[in-house]
Amino acid sequence: MHIEKNVCDSLLGTLLADPHKSKDTDNARRDLAKLGIRHELHLFEDGNKLMKPAADYTFSEANRRKFCRFIRSVKFPDGFASNLSKNVAQNDSRLLGLKSHDCHVIMQRLLVVGCRSLVNKNIWSTIVELCTFFKQLCASTVNVSDMVEAQKQLVLILCKLERIFPPAFFDIMIHLVLHLPEEAILGGPVYMRWMYPFERYLKRLKDYVRNAAKPEGSIAEGYVVDEALTFCSRYFDDVETRFNRPDRNDDGMHPTRQLSVFKSQCKPLGKQSYVELDNNDRDKAEFYILNNSPELEPYLNEHKQELHVRLREGCLNINEVHRTEFAGWFFEKIYAMHRMQASEVTTELLSLSSKTNMVVSSYPACIVNGVRFVTHDRDVRLRTQNSGVSVPGTGQEMFYGQLQQILEFSYLNGFSVVLFRCKWFKCDSKHMVTENNITSIDINGEAYKDDQFILASQAKQVFYVADPSRGPNWCVVQHVKHRSIWDITDDGLSDIDLLQHNSSSNFTLFVDLGNVQEINLLRRD
Repeated sequence: MHIEKNVCDSLLGTLLADPHKSKDTDNARRDLAKLGIRHELHLFEDGNKLMKPAADYTFSEANRRKFCRFIRSVKFPDGFASNLSKNVAQNDSRLLGLKSHDCHVIMQRLLVVGCRSLVNKNIWSTIVELCTFFKQLCASTVNVSDMVEAQKQLVLILCKLERIFPPAFFDIMIHLVLHLPEEAILGGPVYMRWMYPFERYLKRLKDYVRNAAKPEGSIAEGYVVDEALTFCSRYFDDVETRFNRPDRNDDGMHPTRQLSVFKSQCKPLGKQSYVELDNNDRDKAEFYILNNSPELEPYLNEHKQELHVRLREGCLNINEVHRTEFAGWFFEKIYAMHRMQASEVTTELLSLSSKTNMVVSSYPACIVNGVRFVTHDRDVRLRTQNSGVSVPGTGQEMFYGQLQQILEFSYLNGFSVVLFRCKWFKCDSKHMVTENNITSIDINGEAYKDDQFILASQAKQVFYVADPSRGPNWCVVQHVKHRSIWDITDDGLSDIDLLQHNSSSNFTLFVDLGNVQEINLLRRD
């Protein structure tokens, strides 16, 4: 993690021409003259002034402002990262006070997006390859074959970097990158060994300092007090302590339900309001709930078979008839079975077959399975972004959108189902492009206007970062991997953090040496 931070500092300092962290100094240019290479970048005298040609691997003044404004505009989900807008200088010229985790997020999430339109393609592709390696290295599942291949590709990446940056750029930290794949093979996944928890604890120790003249004594006294309070708190059962305090995004305990749709619950946040849906939207929501209940699959198939018999063969609108008539058919069938006192008709099934209340509860935010979601209208006024959602399709495709409403539909006997109403983006080849493991999507292209509902439990959180290279309406999709959220299978044998789970094989690392000899290092602006 410290190697990643130092590499990030060197890259950002050189790209932004930071006078304190740039590797492209006057002495670095004099080294080029001594070595007799890259004559177009040598220092030269213009009268009484010593001139320094602008290199293509540094941003122009206008591009520096664009990149810093891009960093300032980024909003992360709750608890994902710090507010990077505070690290941008007031004149939008450089980044200040970046911590190790800030550099981790910039290297793996933001750098390749922000500089895509600000440097030439050869330089950008090399930065992408380096950032892709760090993504592979920090994956929760690291395959040995991927690390062996990454070891070979890293040699080529560093060769490309040597063709771009001056020799002064290549200090010991750049060299140590070569040893990271071997270290991962010997030591296992990096996330089991990195120092972020310890750095957070060191920040806590520094907060104990009250006397700047005696920092060690302040830390020692604060630590003793903390240990005493920790010891005493173990004997308090009816007082909130660090051992029984709920997490920030704890959604509490929900009552046990038999039907899976009634498990779609959340902890509402904010003021409750009431919304009266029109009949069309209400019917669509009710059918979505019924159609996404695995326990109702026999009834869904039975109704389709009856429609095939009743309607002529080859009828094109049989699915539409199924959607509009199933709720009424299911209600009559369940109540007929209830009158005959059928054992399979439970209280939950009887309630599900009934209509929902006409008035629906609406909330501006909620917590679902430890993840905070906020509607887009409220999200635009916050410094965090929690309105991005995604759901997997039937195949390998993913659908992306923004959360518009959080609706709670009430049934008989106190049962309820929480649905998300979303604005879905078009995901065709015209409106969504994937290149170099970067997925860009046009957020103006709206799709599935007649199918906007999903269960709250189906939503996976994503966030969107502006894509300056494609235009104002394009964003890059960033998937979120939440800490300390586990999904244990019924057999209890799985110990994989599924929400955090990603493999090094998910990130393709391929080094293109096609135009490495044609890199023009002199910037003309």
